[in-house]
Amino acid sequence: MKAKRNITTASKSVIKKLKEENKVNDSNLTCINNLSIEDLIAVKFELSAAHINHRLYGFDIWRRSNYIIKEAILKFAVSTTKSKKDAARFLGLTYYEFLRVSKKYDVNSYFKDI
Repeated sequence: MKAKRNITTASKSVIKKLKEENKVNDSNLTCINNLSIEDLIAVKFELSAAHINHRLYGFDIWRRSNYIIKEAILKFAVSTTKSKKDAARFLGLTYYEFLRVSKKYDVNSYFKDI
């Protein structure tokens, strides 16, 4: 009889989390699916800028974009793989590098309520 494996990232989904928080629905997801990732990011920045009257002075978006993109990729890897080791392999990281970046980007707390 096989021992039960500890699956550490199963059933974690960004979409599921956002649906539970009523931030997206199936209609939104259909619209989002029709956009390229570049267009989606540009729309998000434009919507965010509208709240501050398009005064983006002092925001270091260009230099911070690397952090933003890596956080998104890390959340995607965790939500689409069955374990932390699988997520690390998917990202091309060692398991210990994965644990370090997971802590840096605080991914565990993002998925805590799921």
